[in-house]
Amino acid sequence: VLVSDSVYGPTRKRVGANLLQRAGVEVTYYDPLIGGGIDGLIRPNTRMIYMESPGSHTFEVQDVPAIAKVARDRGILTVIDNTWSSAFFCNPFSLGVDIVLEAGTKYLCGHSDAMIGTVTVSTEEQFQALKAMQNTLGSRAGPDECFLALRGIRTLSVRMERHQKNALEVAAWLEARPEVERVLYPALPSDPGHEIWKRDHTGASGLFAVMLGEAPKAAVAAMVDGLELFGIGASWGGFESLAIPIYPKGSRTAVPWPHDNPMVRLHIGLEDPRDLIEDLEEGFARLNAAK
Repeated sequence: VLVSDSVYGPTRKRVGANLLQRAGVEVTYYDPLIGGGIDGLIRPNTRMIYMESPGSHTFEVQDVPAIAKVARDRGILTVIDNTWSSAFFCNPFSLGVDIVLEAGTKYLCGHSDAMIGTVTVSTEEQFQALKAMQNTLGSRAGPDECFLALRGIRTLSVRMERHQKNALEVAAWLEARPEVERVLYPALPSDPGHEIWKRDHTGASGLFAVMLGEAPKAAVAAMVDGLELFGIGASWGGFESLAIPIYPKGSRTAVPWPHDNPMVRLHIGLEDPRDLIEDLEEGFARLNAAK
């Protein structure tokens, strides 16, 4: 299995190391910017390519159609984690992907009150194989979780549009801050993946990362700890904003993350963006005072 090096951390640890490798499945991580060059990594025993675009920490946008074409020509299944965009902003099947995963806990539910995931396949054969495995493992979504996901889907469009509007406003403000080296958000024209994002997606979610200038860990902690409107947490996708320090360098193996800068991942919720900006401005004051 070929897996993107920018994949969600628990996918690398729990699925890649704990599940697949223990079952004798070889896992090779690849540069998320490899595009059609992934053909050079395919071996006789390669059966699947697992993508996540953008990556949920470093936000590289993969050339999904190019990877999917290589895989299809070689008879290899492609799977993508589409949680960042949700089905509202991206249809991976139109890009040539075979199987689409989504953490429904996040944008589908939208209220941070249920745990559910979705697997969507493109053929009857895939469906029957998935159904058989699900019956074997006995895994099912509970009725309460299904109800909450169906409830959330009713407001998915209005929520996603507001997440995008708020995130663009906050991200543009952050780009102009002297404390910020870079904002990692594909919807910004300055982002390296902007053109591919614009080609393959119809919008952007509220999740992005902020690369700060040089600052001690205690200063970053002071900034984040004092935020009033941002909760501290990893499970984004709800209506409230979140902030959490991230350290991508420790979770890359195919392509080393070249930056030592402190980073904070933000999920921009449905609050008034002016209030969020004011909260972040006070956070930068704490950051600067603690340097």
